[in-house]
Amino acid sequence: MNILLILVIFWSIVTNGQSGPDFSILADKAFQKLYQNPDDCISYSQSLLLSDQNIEHKLVLQNIISQAYAMKGDYVQSVSTSIQKEDFQPKNLSYFMQAFGDYNLAEQYQNLDLYNQSKKIISRLLSDHNLLKSNDPKLRITTAKIYQLQALNFGISRNYQAALRYLDKSDQYTNNSNEENIITEIENQIFRSSYFMKQNRLEESKKLIDSVIYGLEKYKDRPFLLSLAYETLSRYYFLKQDYKTSVFQSEIALKQIENLPFNNLKIKIYESLSRNYFTQHDNAKYHHYYKLYTALKTQEDSNTKEGIRYIVKLVETNLNKNIEFQKQRYSQTFWMLTLILSFLILGLLIYLLIIKNKNKDLKKQFDFFEKQRKNKQKIASSLSASIKEIPAIEKSPEKDSNKISKEKEEEILQKLEEFEQSDRFLNKNMSLSLLSSQMEINTKYLSEVINNSKEKNFNGYINELRINHIAHLLRTNPTFLNYKVSYLAEYSGFSSHSTFTTVFKSITGMSPNAYIQEISKSKSS
Repeated sequence: MNILLILVIFWSIVTNGQSGPDFSILADKAFQKLYQNPDDCISYSQSLLLSDQNIEHKLVLQNIISQAYAMKGDYVQSVSTSIQKEDFQPKNLSYFMQAFGDYNLAEQYQNLDLYNQSKKIISRLLSDHNLLKSNDPKLRITTAKIYQLQALNFGISRNYQAALRYLDKSDQYTNNSNEENIITEIENQIFRSSYFMKQNRLEESKKLIDSVIYGLEKYKDRPFLLSLAYETLSRYYFLKQDYKTSVFQSEIALKQIENLPFNNLKIKIYESLSRNYFTQHDNAKYHHYYKLYTALKTQEDSNTKEGIRYIVKLVETNLNKNIEFQKQRYSQTFWMLTLILSFLILGLLIYLLIIKNKNKDLKKQFDFFEKQRKNKQKIASSLSASIKEIPAIEKSPEKDSNKISKEKEEEILQKLEEFEQSDRFLNKNMSLSLLSSQMEINTKYLSEVINNSKEKNFNGYINELRINHIAHLLRTNPTFLNYKVSYLAEYSGFSSHSTFTTVFKSITGMSPNAYIQEISKSKSS
Protein backbone atom coordinates (compact mmCIF):
# COMPACT_ATOMS: atom_id res chain seq x y z
CA MET A 1 0.00 0.00 0.00
CA ASN A 2 2.85 2.38 0.83
CA ILE A 3 4.43 1.81 -2.60
CA LEU A 4 1.08 2.37 -4.33
CA LEU A 5 0.57 5.62 -2.39
CA ILE A 6 4.02 6.85 -3.35
CA LEU A 7 3.30 6.12 -7.02
CA VAL A 8 -0.01 7.99 -6.85
CA ILE A 9 1.68 11.02 -5.27
CA PHE A 10 4.50 10.90 -7.82
CA TRP A 11 2.04 10.77 -10.71
CA SER A 12 0.12 13.70 -9.23
CA ILE A 13 3.33 15.75 -9.04
CA VAL A 14 4.26 14.93 -12.64
CA THR A 15 0.76 15.76 -13.87
CA ASN A 16 0.67 19.07 -12.03
CA GLY A 17 4.16 19.84 -13.32
CA GLN A 18 2.73 20.08 -16.81
CA SER A 19 0.15 22.71 -15.89
CA GLY A 20 0.09 26.44 -16.46
CA PRO A 21 2.68 27.75 -13.95
CA ASP A 22 5.39 25.37 -15.15
CA PHE A 23 4.65 26.21 -18.77
CA SER A 24 5.01 29.92 -17.96
CA ILE A 25 8.52 29.24 -16.72
CA LEU A 26 9.37 27.20 -19.82
CA ALA A 27 7.88 29.79 -22.19
CA ASP A 28 9.75 32.58 -20.41
CA LYS A 29 12.99 30.68 -20.91
CA ALA A 30 12.16 30.27 -24.62
CA PHE A 31 11.49 34.01 -24.88
CA GLN A 32 14.84 34.74 -23.21
CA LYS A 33 16.63 32.50 -25.71
CA LEU A 34 14.96 34.49 -28.51
CA TYR A 35 17.20 37.45 -27.63
CA GLN A 36 20.28 35.28 -27.05
CA ASN A 37 20.39 33.01 -30.12
CA PRO A 38 17.47 32.45 -32.56
CA ASP A 39 18.70 28.96 -33.52
CA ASP A 40 18.82 27.82 -29.88
CA CYS A 41 15.41 29.37 -29.32
CA ILE A 42 13.92 27.44 -32.25
CA SER A 43 15.38 24.11 -31.12
CA TYR A 44 14.29 24.60 -27.52
CA SER A 45 10.76 25.76 -28.41
CA GLN A 46 10.24 22.95 -30.90
CA SER A 47 11.20 20.41 -28.24
CA LEU A 48 8.51 21.90 -25.98
CA LEU A 49 5.96 21.68 -28.80
CA LEU A 50 6.50 17.96 -29.13
CA SER A 51 5.61 17.27 -25.50
CA ASP A 52 2.83 19.81 -24.93
CA GLN A 53 -0.68 19.24 -26.32
CA ASN A 54 -2.26 22.39 -24.88
CA ILE A 55 -3.37 24.50 -27.87
CA GLU A 56 -2.79 27.82 -26.09
CA HIS A 57 0.73 26.69 -25.21
CA LYS A 58 1.30 25.68 -28.84
CA LEU A 59 0.15 29.09 -30.04
CA VAL A 60 2.57 30.91 -27.71
CA LEU A 61 5.49 28.65 -28.67
CA GLN A 62 4.78 28.98 -32.39
CA ASN A 63 4.79 32.77 -32.06
CA ILE A 64 8.20 32.65 -30.34
CA ILE A 65 9.56 30.37 -33.09
CA SER A 66 8.08 32.69 -35.71
CA GLN A 67 9.82 35.71 -34.15
CA ALA A 68 13.12 33.79 -34.13
CA TYR A 69 12.84 33.09 -37.87
CA ALA A 70 11.96 36.76 -38.49
CA MET A 71 15.08 37.90 -36.59
CA LYS A 72 17.10 35.66 -38.91
CA GLY A 73 15.36 37.21 -41.94
CA ASP A 74 13.64 33.92 -42.93
CA TYR A 75 10.15 35.33 -43.52
CA VAL A 76 8.71 32.27 -45.26
CA GLN A 77 9.40 30.08 -42.22
CA SER A 78 8.23 32.89 -39.95
CA VAL A 79 4.89 33.19 -41.74
CA SER A 80 4.49 29.42 -42.02
CA THR A 81 5.09 28.87 -38.32
CA SER A 82 2.89 31.76 -37.21
CA ILE A 83 -0.18 31.21 -39.41
CA GLN A 84 -0.39 27.47 -40.06
CA LYS A 85 -2.16 26.08 -37.03
CA GLU A 86 -3.87 23.01 -38.44
CA ASP A 87 -4.28 21.49 -34.96
CA PHE A 88 -6.39 24.44 -33.79
CA GLN A 89 -10.13 24.11 -34.29
CA PRO A 90 -12.04 27.42 -34.35
CA LYS A 91 -14.53 26.14 -31.78
CA ASN A 92 -11.68 25.67 -29.29
CA LEU A 93 -10.28 29.19 -29.64
CA SER A 94 -10.33 31.06 -26.32
CA TYR A 95 -10.54 34.84 -26.10
CA PHE A 96 -6.79 34.98 -25.46
CA MET A 97 -6.08 32.86 -28.56
CA GLN A 98 -8.28 35.08 -30.71
CA ALA A 99 -6.50 38.26 -29.59
CA PHE A 100 -3.06 36.65 -29.73
CA GLY A 101 -3.76 35.22 -33.20
CA ASP A 102 -4.69 38.67 -34.50
CA TYR A 103 -1.51 40.09 -32.99
CA ASN A 104 0.52 37.38 -34.76
CA LEU A 105 -1.00 38.29 -38.12
CA ALA A 106 -0.43 42.03 -37.59
CA GLU A 107 3.21 41.31 -36.74
CA GLN A 108 3.68 39.25 -39.90
CA TYR A 109 2.18 42.01 -42.05
CA GLN A 110 4.62 44.51 -40.52
CA ASN A 111 7.59 42.21 -41.11
CA LEU A 112 6.62 42.12 -44.81
CA ASP A 113 6.22 45.94 -45.10
CA LEU A 114 2.42 45.67 -45.34
CA TYR A 115 1.97 48.38 -42.73
CA ASN A 116 -1.59 49.41 -43.60
CA GLN A 117 -2.89 45.88 -43.04
CA SER A 118 -0.98 45.71 -39.75
CA LYS A 119 -2.44 49.02 -38.59
CA LYS A 120 -6.00 47.95 -39.40
CA ILE A 121 -5.77 44.76 -37.36
CA ILE A 122 -4.22 46.55 -34.39
CA SER A 123 -6.77 49.39 -34.50
CA ARG A 124 -9.55 46.81 -34.30
CA LEU A 125 -7.85 45.06 -31.38
CA LEU A 126 -7.35 48.31 -29.47
CA SER A 127 -11.04 49.18 -29.84
CA ASP A 128 -11.91 46.12 -27.74
CA HIS A 129 -12.51 47.41 -24.20
CA ASN A 130 -12.52 43.88 -22.78
CA LEU A 131 -8.92 43.48 -23.92
CA LEU A 132 -7.78 46.84 -22.58
CA LYS A 133 -9.43 46.33 -19.16
CA SER A 134 -8.41 42.72 -18.65
CA ASN A 135 -6.29 41.81 -15.61
CA ASP A 136 -5.21 38.48 -17.10
CA PRO A 137 -1.37 38.58 -17.19
CA LYS A 138 -1.32 36.86 -20.60
CA LEU A 139 -3.68 39.44 -22.10
CA ARG A 140 -1.87 42.37 -20.48
CA ILE A 141 1.54 41.51 -21.94
CA THR A 142 -0.15 40.81 -25.30
CA THR A 143 -1.77 44.26 -25.11
CA ALA A 144 1.62 45.82 -24.30
CA LYS A 145 3.13 44.20 -27.41
CA ILE A 146 0.15 45.28 -29.53
CA TYR A 147 0.71 48.92 -28.50
CA GLN A 148 4.43 48.50 -29.19
CA LEU A 149 3.72 47.13 -32.67
CA GLN A 150 1.45 50.07 -33.47
CA ALA A 151 4.16 52.45 -32.25
CA LEU A 152 6.56 50.90 -34.77
CA ASN A 153 3.96 51.29 -37.53
CA PHE A 154 3.60 54.99 -36.79
CA GLY A 155 7.36 55.38 -36.50
CA ILE A 156 7.79 53.96 -39.98
CA SER A 157 5.33 56.54 -41.33
CA ARG A 158 7.30 59.29 -39.50
CA ASN A 159 4.51 60.12 -37.06
CA TYR A 160 6.92 60.08 -34.12
CA GLN A 161 4.59 61.87 -31.71
CA ALA A 162 1.96 59.14 -32.13
CA ALA A 163 4.66 56.47 -31.91
CA LEU A 164 5.80 57.83 -28.54
CA ARG A 165 2.21 57.89 -27.25
CA TYR A 166 1.77 54.22 -28.14
CA LEU A 167 5.03 53.34 -26.39
CA ASP A 168 3.76 55.08 -23.26
CA LYS A 169 0.56 53.02 -23.49
CA SER A 170 2.60 49.87 -23.91
CA ASP A 171 4.54 50.61 -20.70
CA GLN A 172 1.27 50.82 -18.77
CA TYR A 173 0.63 47.12 -19.42
CA THR A 174 4.08 45.77 -18.48
CA ASN A 175 5.59 44.79 -15.15
CA ASN A 176 8.72 43.05 -13.92
CA SER A 177 7.01 39.71 -13.35
CA ASN A 178 8.87 37.76 -16.04
CA GLU A 179 11.41 37.93 -18.86
CA GLU A 180 8.90 38.85 -21.55
CA ASN A 181 7.66 41.89 -19.60
CA ILE A 182 11.20 43.05 -18.82
CA ILE A 183 12.38 42.70 -22.42
CA THR A 184 9.30 44.52 -23.75
CA GLU A 185 10.06 47.44 -21.41
CA ILE A 186 13.70 47.54 -22.55
CA GLU A 187 12.65 47.48 -26.22
CA ASN A 188 10.26 50.37 -25.57
CA GLN A 189 13.12 52.39 -24.07
CA ILE A 190 15.36 51.76 -27.09
CA PHE A 191 12.57 52.64 -29.54
CA ARG A 192 11.75 55.76 -27.52
CA SER A 193 15.39 56.88 -27.69
CA SER A 194 15.37 56.36 -31.45
CA TYR A 195 12.21 58.46 -31.90
CA PHE A 196 13.66 61.24 -29.70
CA MET A 197 16.59 61.23 -32.10
CA LYS A 198 14.23 61.53 -35.08
CA GLN A 199 12.66 64.57 -33.41
CA ASN A 200 16.14 66.10 -32.99
CA ARG A 201 15.89 65.70 -29.20
CA LEU A 202 19.42 64.36 -29.25
CA GLU A 203 20.46 64.84 -25.63
CA GLU A 204 17.25 63.24 -24.33
CA SER A 205 17.89 60.36 -26.68
CA LYS A 206 21.47 59.87 -25.49
CA LYS A 207 20.58 60.06 -21.81
CA LEU A 208 17.92 57.38 -22.26
CA ILE A 209 20.04 54.99 -24.36
CA ASP A 210 22.99 55.38 -21.97
CA SER A 211 20.78 54.22 -19.09
CA VAL A 212 19.57 51.24 -21.15
CA ILE A 213 23.15 50.22 -21.98
CA TYR A 214 24.20 50.57 -18.35
CA GLY A 215 21.46 48.16 -17.29
CA LEU A 216 22.16 45.64 -20.06
CA GLU A 217 25.93 45.65 -19.47
CA LYS A 218 25.39 44.40 -15.92
CA TYR A 219 24.31 40.95 -17.06
CA LYS A 220 25.25 40.65 -20.75
CA ASP A 221 22.63 37.91 -21.20
CA ARG A 222 20.65 39.75 -23.87
CA PRO A 223 23.11 40.27 -26.77
CA PHE A 224 20.44 41.32 -29.27
CA LEU A 225 19.14 44.15 -27.09
CA LEU A 226 22.65 45.26 -26.14
CA SER A 227 23.66 45.33 -29.80
CA LEU A 228 20.50 47.26 -30.74
CA ALA A 229 21.19 49.79 -27.99
CA TYR A 230 24.78 50.36 -29.15
CA GLU A 231 23.58 50.68 -32.76
CA THR A 232 21.16 53.40 -31.62
CA LEU A 233 23.97 55.19 -29.76
CA SER A 234 26.11 54.98 -32.90
CA ARG A 235 23.43 56.88 -34.84
CA TYR A 236 23.51 59.61 -32.18
CA TYR A 237 27.24 60.18 -32.70
CA PHE A 238 26.81 60.10 -36.48
CA LEU A 239 24.26 62.91 -36.26
CA LYS A 240 26.73 64.83 -34.08
CA GLN A 241 29.31 64.22 -36.88
CA ASP A 242 31.59 62.43 -34.43
CA TYR A 243 32.29 59.66 -36.92
CA LYS A 244 35.11 57.93 -35.02
CA THR A 245 32.98 57.46 -31.92
CA SER A 246 30.10 56.37 -34.13
CA VAL A 247 32.33 53.67 -35.64
CA PHE A 248 33.47 52.60 -32.18
CA GLN A 249 29.86 52.16 -30.99
CA SER A 250 28.90 50.28 -34.17
CA GLU A 251 31.82 47.91 -33.74
CA ILE A 252 30.72 47.21 -30.16
CA ALA A 253 27.21 46.55 -31.47
CA LEU A 254 28.55 44.13 -34.08
CA LYS A 255 30.73 42.34 -31.54
CA GLN A 256 27.66 41.37 -29.49
CA ILE A 257 26.04 39.43 -32.37
CA GLU A 258 28.86 38.77 -34.83
CA ASN A 259 28.57 34.99 -34.46
CA LEU A 260 24.78 34.97 -34.01
CA PRO A 261 22.18 34.86 -36.81
CA PHE A 262 20.51 38.23 -36.05
CA ASN A 263 20.70 39.14 -39.75
CA ASN A 264 18.20 42.03 -39.74
CA LEU A 265 20.17 43.88 -37.08
CA LYS A 266 23.46 43.10 -38.82
CA ILE A 267 22.15 44.87 -41.95
CA LYS A 268 21.71 48.10 -39.96
CA ILE A 269 25.15 47.81 -38.37
CA TYR A 270 26.93 47.04 -41.66
CA GLU A 271 25.24 50.03 -43.29
CA SER A 272 26.27 52.28 -40.39
CA LEU A 273 29.88 51.09 -40.51
CA SER A 274 30.18 51.51 -44.28
CA ARG A 275 28.71 55.00 -44.05
CA ASN A 276 31.05 56.02 -41.23
CA TYR A 277 34.18 54.60 -42.86
CA PHE A 278 33.26 56.42 -46.05
CA THR A 279 33.20 59.76 -44.22
CA GLN A 280 36.66 58.93 -42.85
CA HIS A 281 37.95 58.07 -46.36
CA ASP A 282 38.85 54.53 -45.29
CA ASN A 283 38.03 52.92 -48.64
CA ALA A 284 39.13 49.41 -47.70
CA LYS A 285 36.82 49.14 -44.70
CA TYR A 286 34.07 51.03 -46.50
CA HIS A 287 34.03 48.49 -49.35
CA HIS A 288 34.31 45.58 -46.90
CA TYR A 289 31.25 46.54 -44.89
CA TYR A 290 29.31 47.81 -47.89
CA LYS A 291 29.77 44.40 -49.52
CA LEU A 292 28.50 42.67 -46.36
CA TYR A 293 25.56 45.07 -46.20
CA THR A 294 24.64 44.56 -49.85
CA ALA A 295 24.79 40.76 -49.60
CA LEU A 296 22.53 40.58 -46.54
CA LYS A 297 20.16 43.30 -47.83
CA THR A 298 19.71 41.50 -51.15
CA GLN A 299 18.91 38.28 -49.31
CA GLU A 300 16.45 40.10 -47.04
CA ASP A 301 14.68 41.68 -50.03
CA SER A 302 14.36 38.28 -51.66
CA ASN A 303 13.01 36.75 -48.44
CA THR A 304 10.48 39.59 -48.12
CA LYS A 305 9.12 38.92 -51.61
CA GLU A 306 8.83 35.20 -50.91
CA GLY A 307 7.17 35.95 -47.58
CA ILE A 308 4.53 38.12 -49.26
CA ARG A 309 3.77 35.38 -51.79
CA TYR A 310 3.59 32.81 -49.03
CA ILE A 311 1.30 34.79 -46.73
CA VAL A 312 -1.11 35.37 -49.61
CA LYS A 313 -1.11 31.64 -50.33
CA LEU A 314 -1.72 30.78 -46.67
CA VAL A 315 -4.54 33.31 -46.32
CA GLU A 316 -6.19 31.73 -49.34
CA THR A 317 -5.68 28.19 -47.98
CA ASN A 318 -7.03 29.09 -44.53
CA LEU A 319 -9.94 31.21 -45.77
CA ASN A 320 -12.58 28.96 -44.24
CA LYS A 321 -10.81 28.99 -40.86
CA ASN A 322 -10.60 32.77 -40.94
CA ILE A 323 -14.32 32.97 -41.67
CA GLU A 324 -15.08 30.70 -38.72
CA PHE A 325 -12.73 32.74 -36.56
CA GLN A 326 -14.60 35.93 -37.38
CA LYS A 327 -17.93 34.16 -36.88
CA GLN A 328 -17.11 33.27 -33.29
CA ARG A 329 -16.09 36.81 -32.41
CA TYR A 330 -18.73 38.89 -34.16
CA SER A 331 -21.85 36.80 -34.76
CA GLN A 332 -24.95 37.99 -32.88
CA THR A 333 -27.75 37.30 -35.34
CA PHE A 334 -27.95 35.23 -38.50
CA TRP A 335 -28.54 38.14 -40.88
CA MET A 336 -25.67 40.15 -39.32
CA LEU A 337 -23.37 37.14 -39.64
CA THR A 338 -24.30 36.72 -43.30
CA LEU A 339 -23.50 40.36 -44.02
CA ILE A 340 -20.13 40.20 -42.26
CA LEU A 341 -19.09 36.96 -43.90
CA SER A 342 -20.05 38.21 -47.36
CA PHE A 343 -18.00 41.35 -46.90
CA LEU A 344 -15.03 39.39 -45.55
CA ILE A 345 -15.07 36.87 -48.40
CA LEU A 346 -15.37 39.60 -51.04
CA GLY A 347 -12.56 41.64 -49.51
CA LEU A 348 -10.20 38.69 -49.23
CA LEU A 349 -10.88 37.50 -52.75
CA ILE A 350 -10.20 40.97 -54.20
CA TYR A 351 -7.03 41.25 -52.13
CA LEU A 352 -5.78 37.82 -53.20
CA LEU A 353 -6.59 38.50 -56.85
CA ILE A 354 -4.61 41.75 -56.85
CA ILE A 355 -1.61 40.13 -55.15
CA LYS A 356 -1.55 37.06 -57.41
CA ASN A 357 -1.95 39.03 -60.65
CA LYS A 358 0.45 41.86 -59.85
CA ASN A 359 3.13 40.25 -57.68
CA LYS A 360 5.42 39.90 -60.72
CA ASP A 361 5.96 43.65 -60.53
CA LEU A 362 7.65 43.47 -57.11
CA LYS A 363 11.07 44.19 -58.69
CA LYS A 364 9.93 47.58 -59.98
CA GLN A 365 11.36 50.46 -57.97
CA PHE A 366 9.37 53.47 -56.88
CA ASP A 367 9.50 56.51 -54.73
CA PHE A 368 7.52 59.69 -54.58
CA PHE A 369 7.59 63.20 -53.13
CA GLU A 370 4.84 65.53 -51.91
CA LYS A 371 2.33 66.49 -54.59
CA GLN A 372 3.62 69.35 -56.72
CA ARG A 373 0.19 70.60 -57.75
CA LYS A 374 -2.14 70.57 -54.75
CA ASN A 375 0.59 71.01 -52.08
CA LYS A 376 2.47 73.98 -53.66
CA GLN A 377 1.03 76.44 -51.15
CA LYS A 378 1.41 74.03 -48.19
CA ILE A 379 5.08 73.03 -48.59
CA ALA A 380 7.33 76.03 -49.25
CA SER A 381 10.50 73.97 -49.18
CA SER A 382 9.53 71.45 -51.87
CA LEU A 383 11.57 71.34 -55.08
CA SER A 384 10.50 73.19 -58.21
CA ALA A 385 7.22 72.02 -59.68
CA SER A 386 8.61 72.60 -63.11
CA ILE A 387 10.88 69.52 -63.01
CA LYS A 388 10.67 67.62 -66.24
CA GLU A 389 8.72 64.37 -66.44
CA ILE A 390 10.59 61.09 -67.08
CA PRO A 391 9.53 59.47 -70.36
CA ALA A 392 6.46 57.38 -69.66
CA ILE A 393 6.48 53.61 -69.89
CA GLU A 394 2.80 53.10 -69.28
CA LYS A 395 0.21 54.62 -71.58
CA SER A 396 -2.37 56.99 -70.10
CA PRO A 397 -5.67 55.21 -69.73
CA GLU A 398 -8.28 55.96 -72.33
CA LYS A 399 -11.62 57.35 -71.26
CA ASP A 400 -14.35 54.80 -71.04
CA SER A 401 -17.75 54.33 -69.54
CA ASN A 402 -16.33 52.73 -66.39
CA LYS A 403 -14.53 55.88 -65.29
CA ILE A 404 -13.57 55.93 -61.60
CA SER A 405 -16.02 57.78 -59.37
CA LYS A 406 -15.15 61.14 -57.86
CA GLU A 407 -15.50 59.74 -54.32
CA LYS A 408 -13.11 56.86 -55.05
CA GLU A 409 -10.61 59.22 -56.67
CA GLU A 410 -10.62 61.49 -53.61
CA GLU A 411 -10.11 58.46 -51.34
CA ILE A 412 -7.08 57.33 -53.38
CA LEU A 413 -5.62 60.86 -53.45
CA GLN A 414 -5.94 61.05 -49.68
CA LYS A 415 -4.10 57.73 -49.25
CA LEU A 416 -1.40 58.88 -51.67
CA GLU A 417 -0.96 62.06 -49.65
CA GLU A 418 -0.50 60.01 -46.44
CA PHE A 419 1.96 57.75 -48.27
CA GLU A 420 3.95 60.75 -49.50
CA GLN A 421 4.54 61.89 -45.92
CA SER A 422 6.44 58.67 -45.18
CA ASP A 423 9.78 57.53 -46.62
CA ARG A 424 8.62 54.08 -47.76
CA PHE A 425 9.29 55.10 -51.35
CA LEU A 426 12.98 54.53 -50.64
CA ASN A 427 12.28 50.77 -50.62
CA LYS A 428 13.87 49.42 -53.81
CA ASN A 429 11.20 46.69 -54.05
CA MET A 430 8.27 49.12 -54.22
CA SER A 431 5.96 48.50 -57.16
CA LEU A 432 2.46 49.41 -58.27
CA SER A 433 1.14 46.05 -57.08
CA LEU A 434 2.78 46.31 -53.64
CA LEU A 435 1.52 49.87 -53.11
CA SER A 436 -2.01 48.85 -54.15
CA SER A 437 -1.96 45.96 -51.68
CA GLN A 438 -0.71 48.20 -48.87
CA MET A 439 -3.44 50.76 -49.62
CA GLU A 440 -6.03 48.05 -50.36
CA ILE A 441 -6.89 49.74 -53.65
CA ASN A 442 -7.53 48.18 -57.05
CA THR A 443 -4.30 48.38 -59.08
CA LYS A 444 -6.09 49.76 -62.16
CA TYR A 445 -7.72 52.56 -60.14
CA LEU A 446 -4.45 53.52 -58.46
CA SER A 447 -2.64 53.64 -61.82
CA GLU A 448 -5.43 55.73 -63.37
CA VAL A 449 -5.42 58.29 -60.53
CA ILE A 450 -1.62 58.64 -60.68
CA ASN A 451 -1.73 59.12 -64.47
CA ASN A 452 -4.49 61.74 -64.28
CA SER A 453 -3.50 63.68 -61.15
CA LYS A 454 0.29 63.49 -61.47
CA GLU A 455 0.32 63.66 -65.30
CA LYS A 456 2.82 60.81 -65.49
CA ASN A 457 2.90 57.06 -65.16
CA PHE A 458 3.76 55.21 -61.92
CA ASN A 459 7.47 54.78 -62.71
CA GLY A 460 7.85 58.43 -63.66
CA TYR A 461 6.00 59.53 -60.55
CA ILE A 462 8.11 57.38 -58.23
CA ASN A 463 11.41 58.31 -59.89
CA GLU A 464 10.66 62.02 -59.63
CA LEU A 465 9.83 61.69 -55.92
CA ARG A 466 13.03 59.77 -55.28
CA ILE A 467 15.17 62.36 -57.03
CA ASN A 468 13.34 65.23 -55.29
CA HIS A 469 13.94 63.52 -51.96
CA ILE A 470 17.67 62.95 -52.45
CA ALA A 471 18.06 66.46 -53.92
CA HIS A 472 16.41 67.89 -50.81
CA LEU A 473 18.81 65.95 -48.56
CA LEU A 474 21.78 67.19 -50.58
CA ARG A 475 20.61 70.77 -50.08
CA THR A 476 19.75 70.48 -46.37
CA ASN A 477 22.12 67.84 -44.94
CA PRO A 478 25.84 68.55 -45.57
CA THR A 479 26.74 64.94 -44.74
CA PHE A 480 25.17 63.71 -47.99
CA LEU A 481 27.48 65.92 -50.04
CA ASN A 482 30.36 63.64 -49.03
CA TYR A 483 28.75 60.41 -50.27
CA LYS A 484 29.56 58.74 -53.55
CA VAL A 485 26.92 58.70 -56.27
CA SER A 486 26.70 54.91 -55.95
CA TYR A 487 25.71 55.25 -52.28
CA LEU A 488 23.15 57.96 -53.12
CA ALA A 489 21.67 55.66 -55.76
CA GLU A 490 21.39 52.78 -53.28
CA TYR A 491 19.98 55.05 -50.56
CA SER A 492 17.25 56.47 -52.81
CA GLY A 493 16.12 53.05 -54.02
CA PHE A 494 17.71 52.73 -57.47
CA SER A 495 19.10 49.41 -58.62
CA SER A 496 22.20 50.83 -60.29
CA HIS A 497 24.47 53.87 -60.45
CA SER A 498 23.80 54.42 -64.17
CA THR A 499 20.01 54.36 -63.81
CA PHE A 500 20.17 56.85 -60.96
CA THR A 501 22.42 59.21 -62.95
CA THR A 502 20.18 59.07 -66.02
CA VAL A 503 17.00 59.73 -64.07
CA PHE A 504 18.63 62.46 -61.94
CA LYS A 505 19.77 64.38 -65.01
CA SER A 506 16.42 64.02 -66.78
CA ILE A 507 14.66 65.59 -63.77
CA THR A 508 17.12 68.25 -62.54
CA GLY A 509 18.80 69.06 -65.87
CA MET A 510 22.27 68.20 -64.52
CA SER A 511 24.22 65.16 -63.38
CA PRO A 512 24.44 64.26 -59.66
CA ASN A 513 28.11 65.32 -59.51
CA ALA A 514 27.33 68.66 -61.13
CA TYR A 515 24.42 69.19 -58.77
CA ILE A 516 26.62 68.46 -55.73
CA GLN A 517 29.28 70.86 -57.02
CA GLU A 518 26.71 73.65 -57.44
CA ILE A 519 25.42 73.17 -53.91
CA SER A 520 28.96 73.07 -52.48
CA LYS A 521 29.82 76.32 -54.28
CA SER A 522 26.70 78.06 -52.99
CA LYS A 523 27.41 76.97 -49.41
CA SER A 524 31.06 78.10 -49.52
CA SER A 525 30.26 81.47 -51.07
